[in-house]
Amino acid sequence: MYGRYGSYVDTIVLPGNVTEIPYYLDGKVALVTGASRGLGRHFTRTLSRAGAKVAACGRSQDLLQELIGEITADGGSARSFPLDVTNSANVAATVQSVTKTLGPINILVNNAGIAITKPALDVDEADWDTVIDTNLKGVWLVGHAVARAMVENGNGGKIINIASIASTTVLGRASSYCASKAGVTQLTRALAVEWARHGIQVNAIAPGYIRTDMNKEFFESPLGDKVIERIPQRKIGDPADLDGALMLLASDASRFMTGSTILVDGGHDAS
Repeated sequence: MYGRYGSYVDTIVLPGNVTEIPYYLDGKVALVTGASRGLGRHFTRTLSRAGAKVAACGRSQDLLQELIGEITADGGSARSFPLDVTNSANVAATVQSVTKTLGPINILVNNAGIAITKPALDVDEADWDTVIDTNLKGVWLVGHAVARAMVENGNGGKIINIASIASTTVLGRASSYCASKAGVTQLTRALAVEWARHGIQVNAIAPGYIRTDMNKEFFESPLGDKVIERIPQRKIGDPADLDGALMLLASDASRFMTGSTILVDGGHDAS
């Protein structure tokens, strides 16, 4: 059985009984941060194809409008909202605007992130603050605002934070990024424990190296080939390789999961 737009399995029938686990998201409202490009853009499309009404949030409005046009043409439902995840007033206003426009938020994908690649000795305070404010403080601000709205609504919800293999594996010349993503992983666990009583599940996805428009040239270079050689599967992932984890955590299939981080990295972390 195919999903609403012909891309996803609606249900899985478990062997030995007739219990069904739903993977479709019809009627759900999802908010995705950093939706204008990269993984956030892909997550927005994925959730829409599964039937969710998606709030595509970010700072690049031209790119977001282009994305909304593509989703609408595909038969999906999405709206764009300006969002700076480091600005608490803007975060609160955007959550309120999404709720007013689309309805109570059921799913949050905390995706917005940035990396500044420098040797640690060359990282200055401004570099550090930029990465930590976006990757960690931003996850906290948006997660906090959405969780408060979920508590007020009384129906709970799902928060999916996008961490990284950098939360457990050191990546060279990326000290602030590694620190921020390690913080995201531990924050996920802490919030999961506190917010479980409100019916809010907080989980994370930790991608390995995933091909995007921003890094594809690097991974086609000799240096990129050397990086790929260190991955047990000898390849980097595509954004679609994250769909299984995303749909698991966004749907009722993960109803007994919270505080978990799912690695999707081709075995990189285990090597």
